Amino acid sequence: MLDQLEHIERRFKDVEQDIMDPEIMADMQRYKTLNKEYKELQKIVEKTRIYKEVLSNIANSRELVNAEDPEMREMAREELDSLEVQREQLEEELKMLLIPKDPDDSKNVVMEIRSGTGGDEAAIFAGDLFRMYQKYCDRKNFKLEVNSFTEGTSGGYKEIVATVSGEDAYGTLKYESGVHRVQRVPATESQGRIHTSAATVAMMPEADDFEIEINPADIKDETFCASGPGGQSVNTTYSAVRLTHIPTGIVVSMQDQKSQIKNREKAMKILRTRLYDLEMSKRKSKEDALRRSMVSTGDRSAKIRTYNFPQGRVTDHRIGLTIYNLSGIMDGDLDQLIEQLRIAENAERLKAGSDTPS
Repeated sequence: MLDQLEHIERRFKDVEQDIMDPEIMADMQRYKTLNKEYKELQKIVEKTRIYKEVLSNIANSRELVNAEDPEMREMAREELDSLEVQREQLEEELKMLLIPKDPDDSKNVVMEIRSGTGGDEAAIFAGDLFRMYQKYCDRKNFKLEVNSFTEGTSGGYKEIVATVSGEDAYGTLKYESGVHRVQRVPATESQGRIHTSAATVAMMPEADDFEIEINPADIKDETFCASGPGGQSVNTTYSAVRLTHIPTGIVVSMQDQKSQIKNREKAMKILRTRLYDLEMSKRKSKEDALRRSMVSTGDRSAKIRTYNFPQGRVTDHRIGLTIYNLSGIMDGDLDQLIEQLRIAENAERLKAGSDTPS
């Protein structure tokens, strides 16, 4: 591991010099890429320097264990025991840092929540999930911006699309993709019976402009008058935009801005992200070892979590984790769930790495 860490330190110094180069600073895309690499390497380098210091202290303590002074020997043994514990902890932390990161982790997220089976109650639940993520984003200092939505007839949303931006936004929220199931007595239920409804969540890494090339000839571009809840007219100008990608049939509508140009820009970004997600899904389906874990697949057909209101519990089926803090989770306290999912994914990655022939 030390050889690997030495190599990373050398690379860190090279990148540190490169980002100060005026030519590179003038190339915004290259500078952005190098700056991202610098921040990722910096975490490993800082931990490596602490690790090397601990190794040096261990070597010194081992020498003092053989000192003539009994008091000195005893102090050295106690110090050595403490340092060995630190060494083991640092090695585990470095192993985790050395796991190859998903290059999409640092990207922003396009979040789509859709009501599934369950009629009006499913739409209400979709609204509850959106508010849960809204509160979680507030806790993480992520910026959440709604792009489009269709309200349910009894509240909630049939569909809502939003962009989440912040440091490691996708790396944090990617575990939420899949089918979320709720068990409770709906507000629309007159007999007091427990119903099971579902909503699907898609967390997609926002595609950069240079990652997906779109042929303008493949896009059907339509404009229409924006409207609000219940069909009420918002404006009488054709500011709303609908883009249809003809080869894939993907449709994106945008009407939250008063400017047609701004709506088109946002619609193109969503379209590019959906096309990127489609391409990534094809690639990821081939990565059998990691995909079988179902931790970070984003498999839209997989039931990943159940929210049981009568028992006040939430169960994540991928890792068999049940938490009896439903009200807290619905209030945006998702840290424990997401941290356990991250640990499970890292364990899968470590196992996959150790199984790879050297």
